[in-house]
Amino acid sequence: MKLTIIGASGSFPGPGSPASCYLVTAEGHTEDGSAPKTWRILLDLGNGALGTLQRYMTLDDIDAVLLSHLHPDHCMDLCGLHVAIRWNPYGWKGVHVPVYGPEATADRMAIAYGLDPDPGMHPDFDFRHWRPRQPVTIGPFTVTPVPVRHPIDEAYALRVETTEPGPDGRDLRRVLTYSGDTDTCDGLVEAARDADLFLCEAAFQEGRDDGIDGVHLTGRRAGQMASDAGARRLLLTHLPVWTDPLGASVEARQAYDGDLAVAVSGVTYRV
Repeated sequence: MKLTIIGASGSFPGPGSPASCYLVTAEGHTEDGSAPKTWRILLDLGNGALGTLQRYMTLDDIDAVLLSHLHPDHCMDLCGLHVAIRWNPYGWKGVHVPVYGPEATADRMAIAYGLDPDPGMHPDFDFRHWRPRQPVTIGPFTVTPVPVRHPIDEAYALRVETTEPGPDGRDLRRVLTYSGDTDTCDGLVEAARDADLFLCEAAFQEGRDDGIDGVHLTGRRAGQMASDAGARRLLLTHLPVWTDPLGASVEARQAYDGDLAVAVSGVTYRV
């Protein structure tokens, strides 16, 4: 399983990165098992991400979009993908794209684009609702949504699991956990338990944002969540332009002693 950072900027696009979007790839087979296939899923599709995404793949190859929640910096470029699907004069060559997300996803996207919700974007996307802690299978991926603490009706951390052949021929499980947006909570620790890579937001800063509860993590709190979960690697993300990446990593190191880095748009990690 590989993770490519498309966008890691918090709350809105920054000068060097779109808002939240992460491309996850893994090898598998076509649904009928007849041929090898590289599967590509997107964790969030925030504003500004769709353009950068095309540096790494063709849009027709998207196998699914997985939304952590419905704030614009995590979902709004679904509107652009709708245009790419519906209005390409040469036709859309990809699948009827599954979009997993909160129950209000279809209506929210239709309203954002000024469409009547019936049919809205249903001709372009196969909207599917998350059910807390109920895993879904997408090719080689098993994805489990776990509710987290953020000021919106539904917010989820996403636990993405695959199995890959190990050096001794036995299958090895690989786990990538994406926090979405959240403050500290038991659900986040649950989702990140023993993760090989924990992609975790750290939008806030110790001292500066102490009066705000239930919205975002600081670097230190992200480090504590990773430590509590036993995550093997911590990758900080969703840093807005006013949060210093070095400061966030220094804070995280106060609570976490594992492999630690800050996500950068364009970098690919092996999970």
